[in-house]
Amino acid sequence: MGSDDLLGAAELLRRATDVTILAHVNPDADALGSALALGTALRRRGVAVRVSFGAPGEVPRSLRGLDSDGLVVPAGAVPRAVQLLVAVDAGSAGRLGRLADRVAATIACGGAVLVIDHHASNTRFGTHHLVDERAEATVVLVARLLDELGVELDERIARCLYAGLVMDTSMFRRATPDTHRLAARLLEAGVDADALTRQLAGSHPFAWSRMLSAVLGRAQLEPDAVAGLGLVHTEVRLADMAGVGVEEVESVVDILRTTIEAEVAVVLKEVAPGRWSGSLRAARRVDVCAAAVALGGGGHRLAAGFTAGGTAEEILAALRAALAQPVLI
Repeated sequence: MGSDDLLGAAELLRRATDVTILAHVNPDADALGSALALGTALRRRGVAVRVSFGAPGEVPRSLRGLDSDGLVVPAGAVPRAVQLLVAVDAGSAGRLGRLADRVAATIACGGAVLVIDHHASNTRFGTHHLVDERAEATVVLVARLLDELGVELDERIARCLYAGLVMDTSMFRRATPDTHRLAARLLEAGVDADALTRQLAGSHPFAWSRMLSAVLGRAQLEPDAVAGLGLVHTEVRLADMAGVGVEEVESVVDILRTTIEAEVAVVLKEVAPGRWSGSLRAARRVDVCAAAVALGGGGHRLAAGFTAGGTAEEILAALRAALAQPVLI
């Protein structure tokens, strides 16, 4: 990311009077935190703002406390073409799900599309881009943008930024000195770190325990896979998902990745019969983004994902092949 990208994005937002901000489908704390932090700041500058995402139909339970100003609207309420569309934490237009068509429609009508993201696989699908794969999270880029706009980080904005920062760095396990400097600013703005972290990752319905038992019970370890570095994998089937939300399903990979005998962990989540969403995590040595790209997805070097059709075994076979000669970090 160059300084011109930051200045250009800031100038675009300064001129805007109506902004639509889209997070990727099944938004996590970084995606929704980025969207709501930016949206809250713009609303206070007198801008008409709407925030949305293609799926699911409502904000995930653990993230509902972030929308203090009621900015989130249903996907069906997003106009087809807008003055300024901002896509946050989405590596491609396809990650916007049913709202992906708003990108082309906005550009066709003379509007602007600003992409703010930190994924290495970002396809630069907008008219303007604030993309930096070195950033620990998309909220880091939003924080820089808000600084450029001269926005004061009050508690509501800081809470959204902190949520994305803590979750996308795996509770600061992948933190840098700059990560902690930003975290300090957000805490000074009034964020209650303990309460927020508990809300984001420290509480689950009882159904989560039952789901976890079934899913981990079918996990398999392949120590010879990934060129001998080890692969551990499991599936979350539709029948496992009764009574649990998206965040509960997404949490499985972070438990599976603790397997010390495997460099790479994979969780396949059944989104429809014959359709799977895959989450890949690496301990520290393998670029799993390269494997995700081979299956039509993308992400970061140590955390990536994809969506594919077929049986679970067919997709696992494709993953084994993609990881047979791993890209090492």
